[in-house]
Amino acid sequence: MALENFVFEPDETMPNSPLPLIVLPGAVPAGEATPEAVQIRFEENGWQGTWLYTVFDYWHYHVEGHEVLGCVSGEATIGFGGDGGGKVAMTPGDVVVIPAGVGHRRLAGSSGFQVVGAYPPGQNGAITRAGSLPVAAAAERIAALCLPRTDPVSGQLPGALAVWGA
Repeated sequence: MALENFVFEPDETMPNSPLPLIVLPGAVPAGEATPEAVQIRFEENGWQGTWLYTVFDYWHYHVEGHEVLGCVSGEATIGFGGDGGGKVAMTPGDVVVIPAGVGHRRLAGSSGFQVVGAYPPGQNGAITRAGSLPVAAAAERIAALCLPRTDPVSGQLPGALAVWGA
């Protein structure tokens, strides 16, 4: 499986993370990238709290959990790390693993764009809008999070999460 990763420095509105964003293009074969199949895959691989929706069109991040997003329909360009960060095009089967603190938003996309999201055990995706929490306070909360044990796509220990030192 191809793997790309990117690190985003903190800015005045988002802590971002020293852990890299993990991009897994085509991680799930497109024919298997249905909402139900991706939810089951993430859950069987130890990630929980699955949901189906789009990616919000405003900058936000999570302080209570790392997040995995798997595209199951449509296509979109997702921004990561803030206005000076990077862009990732997502189509069905593409997966991103987002470290807590990394800002993200949908920059453009088709009306049918949907992802399945999930979190490591005991973590969640409570939304923090960019600029709504002091960056130092957000970083302190994020530092208390445990790293996930298993790769959400393969279930391997640590699988793609090896780049996090997990």
